[in-house]
Order: sequence, then structure tokens, then C-alpha cells
Amino acid sequence: MTTLDAEPTRTPGGERLPFPTVDEISRHCLQNDEPETVHIEVHLSGRLEPDRLSAAFDRALRAHPRILMREARRRWYTTRYAWELTDAPDVCPVSFPEPGPDALVLARARSLTKAPPLTVAPPVRLECVAHPESGDTVLFLTINHTALDGPACLRVLATAAEFYGGRDNAPPPAPAVAPRRPAPPGPPDLPSSWARPARVAPGEREPRPGNGLLVCELAVPRRPKGAPYTVNDQLMVATARTVTDWNDEHGAHGAHGARRPLRITMPVDDRPRDASMPIGNGTRLVEVPLTPAELRQPLPALLRLTATRTTALKALVRPQLGHGAALLTAPYAPVAWRAAATRALRTAAAPWTSTTLLSNIGRVPYPLDFGDGGRAHAVWFSAPARMPRGLTVTTASTAGRLHLALRWSRTLLGHGDGAHLRDLFEHHLHATQEEAS
Repeated sequence: MTTLDAEPTRTPGGERLPFPTVDEISRHCLQNDEPETVHIEVHLSGRLEPDRLSAAFDRALRAHPRILMREARRRWYTTRYAWELTDAPDVCPVSFPEPGPDALVLARARSLTKAPPLTVAPPVRLECVAHPESGDTVLFLTINHTALDGPACLRVLATAAEFYGGRDNAPPPAPAVAPRRPAPPGPPDLPSSWARPARVAPGEREPRPGNGLLVCELAVPRRPKGAPYTVNDQLMVATARTVTDWNDEHGAHGAHGARRPLRITMPVDDRPRDASMPIGNGTRLVEVPLTPAELRQPLPALLRLTATRTTALKALVRPQLGHGAALLTAPYAPVAWRAAATRALRTAAAPWTSTTLLSNIGRVPYPLDFGDGGRAHAVWFSAPARMPRGLTVTTASTAGRLHLALRWSRTLLGHGDGAHLRDLFEHHLHATQEEAS
């Protein structure tokens, strides 16, 4: 069984769950300079009442009790971290910052720099901000990624919307799509995993630590009828060609690997989106490699290759972070000793870390309808962008539009670099529907 399914054990301090592998690896490697937060930003077309929103979110937390947890205290010789389940929030996670011209900017900054503490239940924070121009409402959900991921917390927010507005927020039926060809039997045809992948070339680095963020709205790319690839494959190709162009522009030959293969980490989430969705870090990570020769192929051929490769990789049965991570989290020694060993191995393995991460949430599955408080017309997600990867690309579609978030480590890139990467991405994404049609 996965650790998301693990049964809690009852102790004198309450029910406890051992940390799953993903949670433990993340806990070992926490850094104050670059907190592991997931940022979700939801723009609503109305105003929300503070007391009513606080009550609805509290009910949603209790409806998904797995989110009501904190890191349990431990002794020096303890061999496992553990989550301690609680019956109620330790503190109210909902706040209402003062409105103002910089309210959105400051709320985004807090989402990147201030992680909810693991020692307080729940490890999430919800800020309700009035939009300074339209007067609409913007919800900022900040998640400590050691405990939870974005899709799980979005499920909780959809439940809160249902309690607030009294309207069904169940996912509507997915649009009918042509079935994809099944993955070929056996392991996929992949480049060698021993080759060091390309790194994103540094740009105008900023002197302060932490992450930078840029969000924008684009058109959802079209696909020719009967195309053998998906929008996710188009996003994958656009990301790969964006990084390749960026590295070429910055002369990253050899030292930063413009001619090395790209490896793009892609989260895959197989959980249901209804109320039975397991809450926690439930995605598994696969790495999609693309060699320089493959990236030089004509776009239709590259899209077909990417589709074949992603289909085969998704079909593989493997642990969330691979077999090596499962060995690292075996409770053979006190957790503090294993944490030191994990950090040392992470540093040693840094040259083999993937080039970047593309997290495509896809069509947001919930209407996020708060009744008289409005309905979501834009939803952005962003994933942590710690070095050595240093850049993450996160996409979601809402109300027929694609919402793109670029997040980067300031030790690698600056805000102007983010704007240029956005322009490159938009160009290559547009090309996937023009040249491939």
C-alpha cells in the first residue's frame, strides 16, 4: 500500500501516521531561504463575507480530516517522522489582509516566502484579498509542500466553496476525447539516464534569496482533430524548446549543457477528484528526457515522439520518487542521522537533477462556485523552484483560458528573465498549434 493509505496508529498523544516517503525526503531537505510552498491563487467574480468564509473553510477541513495534522514531537533516537492527527485546527488558517494597491503583490510574496509551520494543524494558510482594481476577491492558498500537494488542497477548497455557496462543486463530466494509443509493451525507448541533463543557464540573478514568480493568462492551444498528442504534450514541447532557446541565447554550451539532453520532471496524479480523494502528497514523478537531436526534429515529429514517451512513462508502475527514495527512508537509524545522509546524497546527485519541472494541472475539475460570492474565472498554481533545478512551469486551465505560472530561484534568474521566458514559452506553445496543424 502507499503511505497515503496507511492506517493511523493510536498513541497517548492521539492518532499518528508515519511520514510517507515523499514527505520524509522533503522534511530532510528543508531550507529557510527557499521554503517548500505550493501557491494557489483563485480569482473570484464577487465578494466573500469573512465570517462565512472562515466557517465554510473550517467545515471543509473537518470534512477532510487527513488535512488536520501536525508534525509530532519526537526524541533524538526516533526512527520515523510522524503526523499527529487533530480533531480541530490549532489556529484559524483564514486571514483577511488589509486591501491596498500592493495587496496582491504582497500576498504572492508571502506565498513564496512564508511556509505554514508543520507543527501547527493544518499546514495550510488561506488569505482572502480584495482586488485593488476590480473589487473582486482573490484567494491565496499557501501549502507547506512537505505535508500536502496542490490538487489535494484544491479539493478541500472546492468543499469550502460548496459549504459557502450551497451549490454542488462536484467535478463536471470530463469532455469526450479520442482514446490515445496504448503504450507499447516493455520499458519505453529512452536516452541513457546516466547522462547529466542540461541545466537552465543563469540570468540576471538577484542578491536576495527565495523564489520569484510571474503569472499570466494565455489561450489554450488547439489540437488538430485526431491528433495523437495531448495539450500536455504540447506544453512539454513548448517547455523543452523554451529552455533550449534560453540556453542558446546565454551561450550555455558545455558548462550549462545546451547540448546535453533535457530531462523534464512531470507530476502524474491518478487520484479521483471527488470527495474520496486521498489528501496528502499523492502525485508520482516521472522524468521525460529529450535529446538535442530529438529537439531539432520537425515539430509534428517531436510532438508524436513526446506523446509516445509520456504515455509509456505514465504507464510504468514505480514508487512515487523511485526505488532509491524508498531505500533512503527505511527506518534503519535515527531520523536525524538519515536526514544528514539524505542531504549529502542530494548534494552529490545535484548534477543529475532534472532540468526543470512542468506541472500541468489540466482543466481545473471544480467550478469553485461560492454562490453569491462569485465563481472562479482564473486559477494559478506554482510549485517550488529550489536549486539545482531552479525553474518550474505550472499550468492550469479555467474558463477556457490557460493560466501559466513561472517560478524561479532568485539565485538563478531575475524578474526580467521570467518575462523573457514567458515570451519564449508563448511563442513555442503557439507554434505547436500552427506548425503541427
